[in-house]
Amino acid sequence: MTLLDRLAERVGIAPGYHDVEGTWFETSGAAKRAILAAMGIPAETGDDQAASLARLEEAPWRTLVEPVSVVADEAQPGHVPVTLPADTTEPLVWQIALENGGTRDGVTAPSRMHLVERRALDGAMLERRMLALPGDLPLGYHRLRLVSGGTVAESTIIVAPKTCWGPDDIVAGERFVGLACQLYSLRGEADWGIGHFGDLRNFAVGAGAAGADLVGVNPLHAMFLADPAQASPYSPASRDWLNALYIDPTAVPDFAESEPARRLVSDTDFQQRLEKARHAELIDYREVAELLLPVLELLFDNFRDRHLARGTERARGFRSFRDRHGRELELFAQFMALQEDQTGRGGIERFAWWAWPEDCRTPSGAGVDRFRRSRSARIDFHIYLQWIADEQLRQAAEAGRQAGLRIGIYRDLAVGVGPASASAWAHPRALVRGVSIGAPPDVYNRLGQNWGLSPLHPLLLKEQAFRPFIAALRANMRHAGALRIDHVMGLMRLFWVPEGLGPGNGAYVAYPFDDLLRIAALESRRHRCLVVGEDLGTVPEGFRPAMNAAGILSYRVMQFERVGDGLFARPTTYPEAAMVTAGTHDLPTIEGFWLGRDLEWRRELGLYPDPEAAAGDRDGRRADRRRLIDALIDAGVWPPDVPDDEEADETARVLPVAVYRFLARTPCRLLMIQIEDMLRQREQINLPGTVDEHPNWRRRLELPLHELFASPEFAAVVAAVANERRRQSD
Repeated sequence: MTLLDRLAERVGIAPGYHDVEGTWFETSGAAKRAILAAMGIPAETGDDQAASLARLEEAPWRTLVEPVSVVADEAQPGHVPVTLPADTTEPLVWQIALENGGTRDGVTAPSRMHLVERRALDGAMLERRMLALPGDLPLGYHRLRLVSGGTVAESTIIVAPKTCWGPDDIVAGERFVGLACQLYSLRGEADWGIGHFGDLRNFAVGAGAAGADLVGVNPLHAMFLADPAQASPYSPASRDWLNALYIDPTAVPDFAESEPARRLVSDTDFQQRLEKARHAELIDYREVAELLLPVLELLFDNFRDRHLARGTERARGFRSFRDRHGRELELFAQFMALQEDQTGRGGIERFAWWAWPEDCRTPSGAGVDRFRRSRSARIDFHIYLQWIADEQLRQAAEAGRQAGLRIGIYRDLAVGVGPASASAWAHPRALVRGVSIGAPPDVYNRLGQNWGLSPLHPLLLKEQAFRPFIAALRANMRHAGALRIDHVMGLMRLFWVPEGLGPGNGAYVAYPFDDLLRIAALESRRHRCLVVGEDLGTVPEGFRPAMNAAGILSYRVMQFERVGDGLFARPTTYPEAAMVTAGTHDLPTIEGFWLGRDLEWRRELGLYPDPEAAAGDRDGRRADRRRLIDALIDAGVWPPDVPDDEEADETARVLPVAVYRFLARTPCRLLMIQIEDMLRQREQINLPGTVDEHPNWRRRLELPLHELFASPEFAAVVAAVANERRRQSD
């Protein structure tokens, strides 16, 4: 191996990868150097590589204890490696401050600690020995303090369980059914041109009354209020906070108290704009923001004058929320206010934080300090928005549980954030710039994919005791009964695409998989929240067995579950430890699949490289239509009085019921029904490979909520799935 190869291997850059067809692609030297540079590791010359490799290999030996250790709960007493001089006779004094406030302490002679390794460094001999921890450490996050001679060091000890909270922790052996929606797409009786938390509450209540156990939603992450048109929930401003455009303004207590807000909303011109937004087929996010934000500003003015100034009970609730979330909430609010200010001054060219004045580009900058003092009210406003959004989400979750949702709301955690995000500004070292998360070329994307998202730095992640990952889990398990982790393979490895090289010249970079699985299990059990891992695409060998052992449910999509010559797999072949669904936000609906609407879009937008590729997809879809009918007949779910002619109108009408009967016969513990399928909508949510060419993340449901739950299409699918559940339990 060359020095570059050894250095790349040391930081987890894979030497290459096999594509879905088994062809080996070797990671290029250019890709390795670019990724190392993005990590902050010099590697341009041989001398750079030698020096960097030496620093990395020596780093663990230059500290008494590493920043974090994840200890298995079932294998206690755990052990922590410590580095000591080989000739030391000084006792090792240790103390563990438990998360719950208790302590453990002791003194250990180095000679009584298990010797693992010896190494000479700077003319001295060092030893790596294992410190045995107390055998009764509770689950959680604890602080270890070590003293050896004149050296003092601290570390985080994470005691974590083996498995996540699972379906058997709710009801042993039972299967659960959910309804999935895109929150923004819901049409309420009085929405603001976008579905909001009040509509989610009503959807959850209606789903519970219909017998559902959970309600799935798109990522609810905070978006960019300075540019609301950036609508993809998978490219947010922050994964740790909520999208303020989902607030139901008339449900905020301040609305009833604020005469200026009520007067604005009742204004004739305002009402005309609001009615137009409500009845539009597609969401205009800029218009929604222009309607909503001025009203929310008036509500905040009322809250500030009537409550904060007087120290009311609501003021105490706000301050408690602010104190509980501390510095991270303050940083997020500062970013949002700064970004508004900068884009207001310089337009979209000042949207990204690296285009701001130099003293505003980091939270510690002098410009940020001046802004914080001069614009404190605007920062408070953004904190107020998060407080209101969090409370309305909590109310929606509680209403759903009271209506019968045994699991509750099923949230979605995006794989990352972009380089212009609040997270990248607040924690620039945690996220890697100069590379993007993506995917290598495959049969669906011949050129590969660049998702424009910044990966977490795997080496610094451990230095930070996994705090960014823990924060994202906690934020998204809040008020949730289940959580989907998008592209869950990222817990083991992510495909990094260096700037300027393209997806075809990217590389996989490893992450501390076992530690991340353990932390996910710990947070899952603390929040009593199921975890579903979106394991679609190229799945590494051994990944799914490890995920299954950790109690993370697999994510199985009928359109991808194939055998032999593209035949749909039988229901009995699906795994039990999984959630099953007909499609995803990136795939056509059942109706769209049947009509080939996605293929029409690709042809209209010129997304095919040549006519032959388009013709091949048309032929493939025609064959798939026949395969689908045959699979439904084989499973015994095709109605006998309906012809199996794929060209007949009646065929398309019965498809949603037959498909979800098929999926209800799988042994999967969770079944998720997409509301778009129930209503036979033909247009898909997101068309991969497009941004503005296709109305991604903007389509609304064709029926308002009160009509949706009363529709015969909804009732037919609900009844069919309920009958299948009863049949299986008999």
